[in-house]
Amino acid sequence: MTQNASRAVVIGAGIGGLSAALRLAAAGLSVTVVEAAKSVGGKMRTVPSAAGPVDVGPTVLTMRHVFEDLFADAGAQLEDHVSLHRNPILARHFWRDGSTLDLHDDPDRSVEAVHAFAGSKAAKQFRRFSDRAKRLFEAFDGPIMQADAPTLGALTGYVLRKPAMIPAMAPGLSLSQSLAVQFSDPRLRQLFGRYATYVGGSPYQSPAVLGLIWHSEALGVWSVKGGMHALATALYDLARQRGVAFCFGQAATRITQQGGRVSDVHLADGSRIRTETVVFNGDPRALRAGLLGDPVRRAVPSQGTEPRSLSAFVWGFSAEPQGVELAHHNVFFCADPRVEFGDLAQGRMPRDATLYVCAQDRAIGAPEGRERFEIIMNGPSGHATTNEERETCRTRTFETLQDRGLSFSPPPTTAALTAPMDFGRAFPGSDGSLYGRSPHGMTATFQRPTARTAIRGLYLAGGGAHPGAGVPMACLSGKHAAEAILSDLALTSTSPKMVTRGGMSTGSATMVSGRSPSSAS
Repeated sequence: MTQNASRAVVIGAGIGGLSAALRLAAAGLSVTVVEAAKSVGGKMRTVPSAAGPVDVGPTVLTMRHVFEDLFADAGAQLEDHVSLHRNPILARHFWRDGSTLDLHDDPDRSVEAVHAFAGSKAAKQFRRFSDRAKRLFEAFDGPIMQADAPTLGALTGYVLRKPAMIPAMAPGLSLSQSLAVQFSDPRLRQLFGRYATYVGGSPYQSPAVLGLIWHSEALGVWSVKGGMHALATALYDLARQRGVAFCFGQAATRITQQGGRVSDVHLADGSRIRTETVVFNGDPRALRAGLLGDPVRRAVPSQGTEPRSLSAFVWGFSAEPQGVELAHHNVFFCADPRVEFGDLAQGRMPRDATLYVCAQDRAIGAPEGRERFEIIMNGPSGHATTNEERETCRTRTFETLQDRGLSFSPPPTTAALTAPMDFGRAFPGSDGSLYGRSPHGMTATFQRPTARTAIRGLYLAGGGAHPGAGVPMACLSGKHAAEAILSDLALTSTSPKMVTRGGMSTGSATMVSGRSPSSAS
């Protein structure tokens, strides 16, 4: 049995794991990242196509400052490693009645667009909604998103000091109910209700406070040159420069303890890494399910992983589009969201679903020839899709778009589809859920597990941990994990260590010996 030592082991090379690993290495720790796949990124993944790699994970990059802070913590600058393009059109929206609406990174242009779309009353309502979302975002940023372990008491104390926030929070109302009060036009209620799906929920069951997500987009949406996966690759390259070791194609199979804290991470090839600190960058439900050994089942309480959030049916392909003019981000709304979310609540593929279409190559204009596309339809977690249902999904997706004036040549086959339980197999313990615990319920935010677990030396990072799903949130979770570790290890400073010329860190980690990536399990 091969045995190596590392001060910290990160299981999983998603954005949360990379964020934690990079910060820990910058603070002077020896870090090894263990990843069952053959590359970094986690859900930020790609599939091959005739036009090049297609993103089939997150497509929207918001809250740029979160990533600027991450690179700065590692003694680097974001713009030196990643090329970002700000999208003047945040998204283009299409309805069945033929109406369309572009929302812009310029607030005044968005107000003008809403005025032209639905009239002066709607424009005034939209401006009030935007102001409300801004106040909610700013109120929740400190005591919730930036806090490593938020509590209902801390939020209550904040609100009592600023009682004017209570109406904006709309306690007791769902997002859908809140939007019904704020907008007279049902299309605008449908548009902003969709933000609940950003964290895997239904607008009819998620709290009204999720309206703050609009402000995170209004602050700016960026495209990454080379696709979103290029961000993960840039973090990987920087982490290696800072001395982080990576072990690909090796699944972690067990976390063992000694003296009341973690002691070893066991790998699929029979080797193990001795360590005193583990960051688990996977779905916390995998721990509850005993996939990393029975002793760590108690690391996360059951209410931190159940009920599950939504999954998705995701298409990734290249083709030549015909018909409607697309932006980078496009949303084709269904006729009645109550029918869509009713089907999802019953564990069924929606009969009529809202479809998100990412035209990956349109960040800076419309290219000629084949383009790369990702299309997302919300789906229920735990749904085992048969071959017949895959064909049904293909028919529903592309016939719906064709009816709306958008077609693709050649149309993709079902080989281009990733269904809910495909995600379940790719991300063990997730049951196909893409966002961890469901956001449903007024206190769901406080049920999500935080960086520290019930087991000494075991920490969490990723979309299943606080502060939740989404690329910037996962990145913040890695920050919380790193800060908790450094605090618990009683290090005297969390500032980046000195870096030698050429960008190499002054310390390094030991690469775990193991089988080749082709032996991934």
